[in-house]
Amino acid sequence: MDRLKAMAMFVTVAEQGSFSGAARALKASLTTISRSVAELETLLGAQLLIRTTRKLTLTDTGRDYLSAARKILAQVSEAEQAAAGEFATPRGELLITAPVMLGRKHLLPVVTAFLATWPEINIRLIFSDSNLDLIDQQVDMALRIGNLPDSSLVATRVGMMRNLTCASPELLDRLGEPRHPADLNAWPAIILNTGALPLTHWRFHEPDSGAMIDCRVLPRLSVTAAEAAVQAAEQGAGAARLLYYQVDDALARGSLREILSHYEAPPQPVQLVHASRGKMALKLRCFLDFAVPRLRERLSDQDKNSGR
Repeated sequence: MDRLKAMAMFVTVAEQGSFSGAARALKASLTTISRSVAELETLLGAQLLIRTTRKLTLTDTGRDYLSAARKILAQVSEAEQAAAGEFATPRGELLITAPVMLGRKHLLPVVTAFLATWPEINIRLIFSDSNLDLIDQQVDMALRIGNLPDSSLVATRVGMMRNLTCASPELLDRLGEPRHPADLNAWPAIILNTGALPLTHWRFHEPDSGAMIDCRVLPRLSVTAAEAAVQAAEQGAGAARLLYYQVDDALARGSLREILSHYEAPPQPVQLVHASRGKMALKLRCFLDFAVPRLRERLSDQDKNSGR
C-alpha cells in the first residue's frame, strides 16, 4: 500500500463527503478508493469513517487523523516543490480563492494578465462567498473583505469596500424615502444568505455619535447569490444591503438607488491573505508583487466612483 496515496484519498473522501465524490475528484475507481481507505484503517488499527447508506461521518479518531494528514501532505508538497525548484524558479500551480462577484470583476482580469507574464505558473481559482480554510484546504492565497480574526495569516491591504443599502426607484416611489434605519422595519427586505442562517438584522451607525443601530428587517426573499439579490431589488421585491462592488453597475444605470448613506459604517479592508508557513515559494511572491498594485488601482478607481 502507498501510504501517502491512501492518506490523500482519505482526505479527499472526507472533503467530498462520499467515496463516489472522491472518485470523481481524483478520477479513480470507487473500488480503488474504498479499498485504499480500508487498508489505511487496517494499518492504523482504527476506524476513521462511519459508513451508512446515506452518508459518511468522521469518527473522533478520523477527525484528528484528517487534520494531521492535511499537514503531512502539505509538508510533502512543499518538499516536492523545493526539489522541483519552485523556491528557486517561479513555476508550478497556485490555488487562489475570492468572493464570487469580487473575483470575477477584479481578480480575474489580474490573474489573466499574470498568466500572460508568467508562462510557467498555473492558477486554479475558486470563487466562493464562504471563506475556505487556507491551511486545511491548502489554499495559497485568498482575496477577502474585512478584518482578519486569525493572526496566523499574513494580509496585504489592496483597497477598501463599503456596505450600502439600496432599493429600486419604483419601491421608493411606493414606500417613500426612509429617513432613519428604523423606517426599514416595515419594509420588505432581500437577504443575502451565505451562512447557516439568514441575517435578519442590518447594522447601521448614528452619524454623530457612532452608536450602533440594529435594525430588524422583514426577509421577504432570501437568496444565496449577490447577483440574485441585485436582480430582485431591481424588480422591486424589497430593499437590499450589499457591498458596493456587488451593486455598482445597478447604481450606475439607475435601476437601484442608495438609501440611508449617512448611517453606514466605515468601509472594510480588502486584503490578499496567505498563510505564514516559513519560506514563501517564488510563484506566490511573484503573484503577490504582480497583483497588489493592480488590485489597488482597480479598487481605488471603484472607491472614487462610489462617491465616498
